[in-house]
Amino acid sequence: MDAGIQTSVQLGWFLQNAWLIPLLPFAAFLINGIFLQKFHKAAAAVSVGAMGLAAVFALGMCLQFFSGEFSQPVMAIRWEFLRFSAGLFAEMGVMLDRISVMLATVVAVVSFLIHVYSIGYMHGDTGFPRFFACLSLFTFSMLGLVFANNIFQIYVFWELVGVSSFLLIGFYYYKPSAVAASKKAFIVTRFADLGFLLGVLIVSYYTGTFDFAQLQSEAAIGMLASKSFMGISLLTLAAVLIYCGAAGKSAMFPLHIWLPDAMEGPTPVSALIHAATMVVAGVYLVARLFGLFSASGAGLEVVMYVGTFTCLFAALIAFTQHDIKRVLAFSTLSQLGYMMLALGVSTGESALGFTASMFHMTTHAFFKSLLFLAAGSVIHAVHTNDIWEMGGLRKKMPLTHLTFLIATLAIAGVPPLAGFFSKDEILVAALENGHTFVFGVAMLVAGMTAFYMFRIYFVTFWGRPYEKDIKRYEHAHESPLVMTVPLLVLATLSVLAGFLPFGHHVYYGAPIEHHGINWGVAVPATIVAFIGIAAAFALYSKRGTTAARIANSLGQAYRLVLHKFYIDELYLFVTKKIIFRFISEPLHWFDRKIVDGTMDRIGDITIGAGRILRKTVTGKVQTYAITVTGGFLVLLFALWHYSRVVGG
Repeated sequence: MDAGIQTSVQLGWFLQNAWLIPLLPFAAFLINGIFLQKFHKAAAAVSVGAMGLAAVFALGMCLQFFSGEFSQPVMAIRWEFLRFSAGLFAEMGVMLDRISVMLATVVAVVSFLIHVYSIGYMHGDTGFPRFFACLSLFTFSMLGLVFANNIFQIYVFWELVGVSSFLLIGFYYYKPSAVAASKKAFIVTRFADLGFLLGVLIVSYYTGTFDFAQLQSEAAIGMLASKSFMGISLLTLAAVLIYCGAAGKSAMFPLHIWLPDAMEGPTPVSALIHAATMVVAGVYLVARLFGLFSASGAGLEVVMYVGTFTCLFAALIAFTQHDIKRVLAFSTLSQLGYMMLALGVSTGESALGFTASMFHMTTHAFFKSLLFLAAGSVIHAVHTNDIWEMGGLRKKMPLTHLTFLIATLAIAGVPPLAGFFSKDEILVAALENGHTFVFGVAMLVAGMTAFYMFRIYFVTFWGRPYEKDIKRYEHAHESPLVMTVPLLVLATLSVLAGFLPFGHHVYYGAPIEHHGINWGVAVPATIVAFIGIAAAFALYSKRGTTAARIANSLGQAYRLVLHKFYIDELYLFVTKKIIFRFISEPLHWFDRKIVDGTMDRIGDITIGAGRILRKTVTGKVQTYAITVTGGFLVLLFALWHYSRVVGG
């Protein structure tokens, strides 16, 4: 076993001990899962305390790493985990580089705040200790994925993230809808992960390594590019297959169907999935293997065009949804599309989109977790997810209202909040690299985002509730401090994160030279955002019928979008009417009638022979004597007959 701290002389304490960051939530998971299933307060204290320490260590690691400006990745710890052959083995370790340190810090900080918030949100739930155990496991899984130093390790933790999400989405296991949602998420991502696995097998077989650096070396890329399968370069084939896994986790079209249903889990789970864990894993995977993708022009084009379509497609559906968490879910789909298209418009020589994608991943983690937690605060107060059953809550819940407004402004790209800077970086990257169509779609989606986000803001917090919902309004009150303090912290981060010198620290190739804001892009983008806000204000700031009349005038087109283009129904039709009927049922018949039937017949013959032989065991000497004499005579006759035949 080759284990140990690498270049420990050059590392500060937090960098040397970065392995503690994932270990702490894993220890909390074990303690809660084994010992504290009946102790609610102790379970919360262990999980929150472990995540608090992990967040402190992550911040220390981040400061030490970026102040040190390491030119090469740092291995805090590594050891051989599994050897497949003399030259091919898999390691486990903690690799510290620009994107792993950045994302691990975001995951640890956001997860800690969600853990704190969960104390209030989950108070009184019978599954309280189980929830915190699973939440800690989820965080450990994501941190293990982020710190992976090879593609084998990232795949192992990739699957553990899937298991964790299954447990948390289906947390309310007594609700059929939650069980169905957890199975849907697990099954859809399993299909996607098959592509990822095939990609891993291809690159490891032909390059003889799992290591990220070696996989993306000129020699490895040249080898993959020189070979083909059915006329397709193995480099492109591997990139597209690996992207299948990324598309599944990040819910890119057409594998997006699991994410809106994942809202069946508790709201803190939704916040963690959408802000800092599962769905950003796909974007991170493409960024981690960006050298491989950028060498394959076709592979990177797939990333760009799927991301572009997804961000527009999801934003359009968000216009029509009335469940506050589902609107935020489609918003996440759209923002993930932004991150993917930013990677797709990049090249190895002009990688502003790479930096912009990672920047938007960071800022989005803050304002999207804030949106979900603020929505959870509202749901906690009025006990409904339907925005049309809310209204006027800004007076009843001033802190929740303020923080939700800040997050809404941030995601709409209003200056000087964080989303303004990161989203405009994406727009600039698309324009500067000559992708004017992608730039146009992204600009349109910026206005759409402002509209649908302020739609739910105005409906929820302005106007007044309908008479039938007045009791909900009267009983609504601000959430306790344990829930509102994390909201205020995330609101602060949503305001300030845009001012980070991100391009100086997180980049591909060479650091990004910033020349200030590109006003040629920023001004039109801001105008588009304000147009979206103004349209939402006109339609939804007061209770009226204008929006309903517009929806009715669109007729079938509106219903098509409302039902999410019937893609879920299409999946069900293909699954039940085609796959089940023409593939699964014939296979089931073959298994039942031929395989099982053959085994059953062999068993029947054995039992029948046993019944016959059993009759010879009587316990009577006379029977045995007759049997022996008869057998002897038969044998004697057979020998006599044989001698006559042979003798002629």
